[in-house]
Amino acid sequence: MDRTVSHDYREIDVPVDGGSLHVGVWDAPHAGADTPTVLLVHGVTASHLAWPFVVERLPGVRVVAPDLRGRGRSNGIEGAAGMAAHAGDLAAVLDALGIEHTLVVGHSMGAFVSVVFAHLHPERVARLVLVDGGLPLDVPAGLSTDELVAGILGPTAARLSMRFASPAEYLDFWRAHPAFAGAWTPELERYLAYDLVPDGDGAFRPATSYATTADDTVDMNTGTALPDALAGLRHPTRLLTVPRGLQDEPPGLYAPEHLERLLGEYPGVRHERIDGFNHYTIVMSPAGADVVSAVVRQELAAT
Repeated sequence: MDRTVSHDYREIDVPVDGGSLHVGVWDAPHAGADTPTVLLVHGVTASHLAWPFVVERLPGVRVVAPDLRGRGRSNGIEGAAGMAAHAGDLAAVLDALGIEHTLVVGHSMGAFVSVVFAHLHPERVARLVLVDGGLPLDVPAGLSTDELVAGILGPTAARLSMRFASPAEYLDFWRAHPAFAGAWTPELERYLAYDLVPDGDGAFRPATSYATTADDTVDMNTGTALPDALAGLRHPTRLLTVPRGLQDEPPGLYAPEHLERLLGEYPGVRHERIDGFNHYTIVMSPAGADVVSAVVRQELAAT
């Protein structure tokens, strides 16, 4: 469990097609009818515990963040994933909590899910904040599933097939990760430990399966849900990108030339390049969360 100074944290399970979606809820103390709400949607192999840095910088705001199907404690849901399935799950979460519409913030794959959610359930979304994701990636056509996953996620995908003798061994694996050099925190340790589940043979594995990751990666890059959603984009949308990627490598997920083409194609998207961060630390570090939470507060004020 995680509890921030500014919020009361609880966990709920929401029935969805194929099983139960696990959701973290950070309630603002003394909340009333006018308390704003933000729905946070994590990345492709992450969980709701990617968000505590951002949450603690949003006092007075109710924050809702699910483990997407196939991830975290939602990894037992049966049936296919994909952007539309995730969008349906988000609608079920809002229904369960009695939330009519809300600001939606998505990171990485969560940004793609958020765009599709806004398209399929437009009345539920007030505004969108996309953090290093949500617009098409620059990937060659004709790649096989494995080639596509490896090309986008690299070692992140390979990790899903690894086994670890203990949580401590898993943490040691991540300590050597270039994205978190100088950015290791207790919150990050809790997030990583939460990711582990028993493999049935006395060891541990990441909660997200490779098959689920592959299905989602193919859908968000070659399926019709995302282009259809972007073609019909009507919600105020703000995109934050960073100059370094999943391995802390330049130019990140969106090379400048590719991003310039995208912004020309989708002129309604307001873009900001945030220097000094990689794909992970823009959300999972104190300094990155300072930036993201400030944008969230601005978008809440505009709602």
